[in-house]
Amino acid sequence: MARALHLHGQPVSLEFPVAAAADKNKKAEAKEKKAGKPIVLIAGVAVVAAAAAGGGAWYFAGHDKAGKAEAAKAAPATKALPAPAQYFAMEPPFVVNLNGPVDGPRYLQVEVQLMTRDPIALKNLEANAPAIRARLLMLFSQVLPAEIADRAGKEKLQATSLAEVQKLMQAETGSKSADELLFTSFVTQ
Repeated sequence: MARALHLHGQPVSLEFPVAAAADKNKKAEAKEKKAGKPIVLIAGVAVVAAAAAGGGAWYFAGHDKAGKAEAAKAAPATKALPAPAQYFAMEPPFVVNLNGPVDGPRYLQVEVQLMTRDPIALKNLEANAPAIRARLLMLFSQVLPAEIADRAGKEKLQATSLAEVQKLMQAETGSKSADELLFTSFVTQ
């Protein structure tokens, strides 16, 4: 603080060191407050921006998971195509005498093809063709004409034949090898 004194009629100014120091401190604090406000403001804006970014990421990540779940539900409708089917024709056709009365059909002629999707299994089927043929001949020769008179009987014989082939292949190679057994011709006489 400055005080005006008059000495011999002339004004003299005396400054008190304590008052001057207090004045300087107040000015420095005012400058710090002014300087601190932008830092606090910037920090506040940064916190709000980070929260907004985190909330946005959480929101979109949550919806992304929902979209993936919907896509996963739709995926079974569009399954990947299986490997191409490969067929092994059992040549020549099987011809057996049917077991049963003489007045009905006495012979069965059937053409058989084995289907697999594995090239190694196809080679195993070809290598074991004589054993497969022997098993199927025994099975077909035990069929009664009445058992194969309708579609259900033929389908049952087809399923039994496939099971017989798979049982043999499992014992020989450790794999069932054949996925399907198809009758491509079926004649009774």
